[in-house]
Order: sequence, then structure tokens, then C-alpha cells
Amino acid sequence: MALQILLNLFVSLIWVLLSRSYTIKDAVIGYLVGMAVLFLLRGILSQDFYMRRVWAAIKLFFLFLVELTKANIDVVKLVWSPKLDNHTGIVAYNTDLETPAEITLLSIMVSLTPGTIPLDFSEDNKVIYIHVVDLDDKQDFKDDIRNTFEKAIKEVTR
Repeated sequence: MALQILLNLFVSLIWVLLSRSYTIKDAVIGYLVGMAVLFLLRGILSQDFYMRRVWAAIKLFFLFLVELTKANIDVVKLVWSPKLDNHTGIVAYNTDLETPAEITLLSIMVSLTPGTIPLDFSEDNKVIYIHVVDLDDKQDFKDDIRNTFEKAIKEVTR
């Protein structure tokens, strides 16, 4: 991926030098031309087209913002409710993520989401113990993490 980014920047630099117009607009056009060239050469290159991962990272960022907003609304509803009617719980979440970076990113996203906090990890880092402020169904909670955060992290890192 790093090689493709460098190649794209190189094509952008060549574009600017050949056009003899040293403006931001021409640099952006050169970068887009470089992206198009790399996209057309994706069968020759040994790696997947790097913009796929960049797009997946952007989607992960916005997914996190949506989940963060939803969790904030849920916590505000819980705090403002006249009767405290929540069911706290600890969930043992089995993750399919493999690398320490993936697991760390998942735990950071969980900890930044209001109402949840990772408490501990198993010895093999395959199980994350998460405290949840308002837990209705453990399986729904696990499925929600697996289908949102974990799926998006896999798209970015693999």
C-alpha cells in the first residue's frame, strides 16, 4: 500500500512538472491521474488497489461517528429517565480479529462509545470482557459489535 501511495505521489509530481503549472489544482489533477493509472494497473501490481482501504477507513470513521451518536443519545435517555431501569452486565466478547492493532482499535472504539468499557482481555487476546451500562440481550450486543466495528476493521486491515 505504501508503494502505491508513493507511486501516486510520483505521478502527481511528474504531472505538475510536465504541465509547468505549480498550483494545488494541478497537483490534485495529477494525483487523480495517478490514481487512475494505479487502478488500471491493479492486475499487474501484487497488492490490492490502495484506495479500497482508504475508502474502508473513511467508512469506519463515519460508522464510528454514527454509533457514537446513537450511544450518546441512549445514555442521555437513560440519565434523564425518572426511573433508573437499566440492566448492567458484563459480556465476554469472542473476537475474530488477529493482530494486536486490530484488537486495540476495537477496544478503543468500544471504550469511546458511551455506556461500554472494556474491562479485561483473555490470555490469548481472543476474548474481550466488556461492561455495558444498559444491556438487554447479550447476543444482540455481540452481534452488533461483530456486524459494525469488527467487520469495518477487517475491511481496513485485510
